[in-house]
Amino acid sequence: MSPERAPDAALDAPPQAVSAATPPEPRVSRRWWHPREVDLTGRSAAEIEQSLTDRLLNPATGSRLWGWIGALLVTAVAGVLRLVHLDRPARLVFDETYYVKQAYSLLTLGYEGDWNEEPDENFAAGDFSDLRTEADYVVHPSVGKWMIAFGMRLLGAETPWGWRISAAVIGTLSVLLLARIGRRLFSSALLGCTAALFLAVDGVHITMSRVAILDVFLQFWILAAFGAVLLDREQYRRRLAARAATELASHGRFRDPWGPRVGMRWWLLVAAVCLGLACGVKWSGIYAVAVFGIVVVAWSITARRAVGAPLWFGGGALRDGIPSFLALVPTAAAVYVLTWLPWWLNPNSYNRQWATDVNAAAQAPQRTWMPDWLNSWWEYHLKMWDFHNGLVSEHTYMSHPAGWLIQWRPTSFAWRDVEDATSMDLCGAERCVGAITSVGNPIVWWGAALALLLVLWAALRRGDWRAWAILTGYAATYLPWFAYAHRTIFTFYTVALVPFVALALTFAIGALLGSRELPLRERRPGIWTAAAIVILAVVVGAFYWPVWSNQWVPYWFWRLHILLPSWV
Repeated sequence: MSPERAPDAALDAPPQAVSAATPPEPRVSRRWWHPREVDLTGRSAAEIEQSLTDRLLNPATGSRLWGWIGALLVTAVAGVLRLVHLDRPARLVFDETYYVKQAYSLLTLGYEGDWNEEPDENFAAGDFSDLRTEADYVVHPSVGKWMIAFGMRLLGAETPWGWRISAAVIGTLSVLLLARIGRRLFSSALLGCTAALFLAVDGVHITMSRVAILDVFLQFWILAAFGAVLLDREQYRRRLAARAATELASHGRFRDPWGPRVGMRWWLLVAAVCLGLACGVKWSGIYAVAVFGIVVVAWSITARRAVGAPLWFGGGALRDGIPSFLALVPTAAAVYVLTWLPWWLNPNSYNRQWATDVNAAAQAPQRTWMPDWLNSWWEYHLKMWDFHNGLVSEHTYMSHPAGWLIQWRPTSFAWRDVEDATSMDLCGAERCVGAITSVGNPIVWWGAALALLLVLWAALRRGDWRAWAILTGYAATYLPWFAYAHRTIFTFYTVALVPFVALALTFAIGALLGSRELPLRERRPGIWTAAAIVILAVVVGAFYWPVWSNQWVPYWFWRLHILLPSWV
């Protein structure tokens, strides 16, 4: 493995396969705005292409077969942690009271119907007679609820397995997805599987995969979009290297100072579809659209500088930036609009007839230039917007995002305390507790909080593109919540952030492992430290799993898991 070469720009440092800490070679004394030089002396097009490809992309290490085997093994572990005793508790917990019943009404009515007062006990018993035909006012789009409904269609609405199977499967698939993303990001099957393992044993991700709440679906589509963006980066750079090499070999220079065209970027369309579906789960997916769009253009700009295009900034910002915008934003918007198709097709949906029944009779009708169906849809969105911006009611487990990275105030989804004649049968003690506490694995979260300092240093000081990629995840799924800190928000929203938390900690693990070019005796302390962190994360995950999964445990055992007073 060769040491890391000098970065081309803040988002474009050519990475190395494992180490995040090997010092770069001395920089060439050139101004940052100058394009990089390409040595054409006696080189064929194929040789130039290989040189540019090496400059633009990091070489993969490790066996593809073992990369897949490792990823599947970690995914199997994740599946066990998410599927065992998935039916506990056999009642609706926390926000399941909204989303499970809304999913059932989508299956039954085709729209979210209203329910009689206190229907949860009957629903859990398989009695759905409390569902009414009147439409219910809901404040999130329907994609996540349709995903829950799919599981209910497969396994039945009468069982918690039906309510929760979709979340469990999606959470498990997220682990597999992160293993492949990590391999591509770090060019290491080992580090890819390490990131996936951190995700597999994290408490926020496990609990959110074991309850039918929307956020795990939001996490999945954002993570899938991130993976597609990484694939687009690789495909774009391979094309750019090939076309730049052909032109340089033929003419000795770029005839177009912006550099060559690269053609259609299909992976951006895939990312756009995923982002549209993310927005169709919760509106917070829109921040990922913005952040990922910015990083796509930034990577295009720095890639054109790396191949020596004279006007590299204009080529990346305009020649690539405009098509990238058109591939990403309108496509994501179109997919989001299409997710509302069931609402449009069903005249009984909430607010569907607002334009004809309410607006038309108003003294000052609104937006009469719009078609009625569009006007009703827009009015519904305005109501949703007002709700989300005005939600300031107190809640026991509401939390400020400043504490999320250290899991300062986790969310309790369920908690039952039994101290009677049945206690010995439940847990073998006089007092038993069954809890679902959505607290992150302390090793993963606290370790990642420290690792984030290294990631920031690598991004800002060394221009490591991998560090910037990880930071885009934080920017898309964490930073926007500070604008809503006055609202009723919860730590479990960080389930969308967890994959990037795992990647941040894995970045530090890569730094500890060091470059393979170093003697083993120099690397051994770092290797042992990295191994200790991974093993400790797994052990702590096993220790916390009972209180993540509603297993009956003695009260004293439950108290051992409460490391901070704010966790109660």
